[in-house]
Parts: sequence; C-alpha cells; structure tokens
Amino acid sequence: MSAESGISTFRDAGGLWEQYKIEDIATPEAWKRDAQKIQTFYNQRRKQILEAKPNHAHELIARMEADFDVQVITQNIDDLHERAGSSKVMHLHGNITYSKSSGPNQEKAYYPINGWELKLSDCCPDGYPLRPHVVWFGEAVPMMEKATELILEAAILIVIGTSLQVYPAAGLVHAASKKCQKFIIDPGLNKNDVPSDFTFIKKPASEGLLYVKEHFLTL
Repeated sequence: MSAESGISTFRDAGGLWEQYKIEDIATPEAWKRDAQKIQTFYNQRRKQILEAKPNHAHELIARMEADFDVQVITQNIDDLHERAGSSKVMHLHGNITYSKSSGPNQEKAYYPINGWELKLSDCCPDGYPLRPHVVWFGEAVPMMEKATELILEAAILIVIGTSLQVYPAAGLVHAASKKCQKFIIDPGLNKNDVPSDFTFIKKPASEGLLYVKEHFLTL
C-alpha cells in the first residue's frame, strides 16, 4: 500500500527482509540483546516515513468515505492513511509514530513521538524505556479480534498489497461472509495464491483501486 510513497516493503524483492535478519531487528529477544540497535533501526524507518507523503491510493481510500463506511485495517506501521484523511484506521502491527513501554504492560498506553528520534533514555511513567509501538514476531496482535469482527460485518472487502504470508493477519481474508464482495489488488501475487472467492486485480495499489472503484463498486 505504501510502496508508491517510497516506503520499503518487507516481502518484495529488494525489501527489508533481504537487508536484515528478522531475528535481529523484529523480535523481543533482539530488543533484549541490543536495544540500541533496534532503536536506531526504527528511528531510521520513522524518519523515512515522516518524510514520505500519502500516495494516490491512500487518497482514493480517504475519498471513498464520502460514499461508503470505510474501515481501514492495515498491517503497515506508517501513518499515511491518517495523513491522507482516513478517519477509521486500525493498525494491526502498531504505528511507528507512537511508542510504548518496554515493560510488562506494553498495551496499557501509547505515547506520540515528537519527531523521528526515540532515545533509550526516554522512559514511560512505569520507568521502563520506551520502545516503538510495533508488533514484533512472536508477540500477540492485540487488534486481531476487533479486525475479525469488522471483516465479518463487511459488505465489500478490498485487500491491497499483501503477500498473504504473514500470519495471523493473512488469515483475516477468510473471515469475510459469503455475501461479501471480495477483491485482492497486488502486482506481485500469482492467481494460484489468491483464494478462489476473490476477484484478483494484478495491478499496483493506485491503479488497481481505481479499477475496482470504477468497474465494481456501486452506490
């Protein structure tokens, strides 16, 4: 979804997974081994995200609120949907512009970060250093139950730019009802990877979303 804004992806060729080992930068164990390395990595990602701008696909989704009750459920950790104007955004994997405690009560409160840099000396009220508000591998996804409920209620489900390989989020595509119109937009997927009850649009996010909007969605 955010690739057209210049944000690096994880799964695609040239994505972040080819540059870093996940166990080194996206696990609780990595934080315990070298918190400064993790902080530096996410500071650089935050800087990149703050310098990026919403792309046409973000803007199209925001404008769809004029005609539909649009609920955005995103795996992305950027805030580009909000900056484009979407009013209902659920971050499954967290929001990098916020921080949270690195202690035992991590989901109790989230703290906005002023600028791009979070320091290890920055602590929350419980005394623990602040860490990025990002769900790492091996951690629970707090919003999964609510996301499942929203998809169960959906009349239209549009899935944009996902490998369908990162669980548990990938399993959400199977939560929609039989009556729901279902679409997957992704230029990198093969048809065999797409569930049979989805209409597959093999296009980039902006182009694919515009195609769905013009050819399938009716008021």
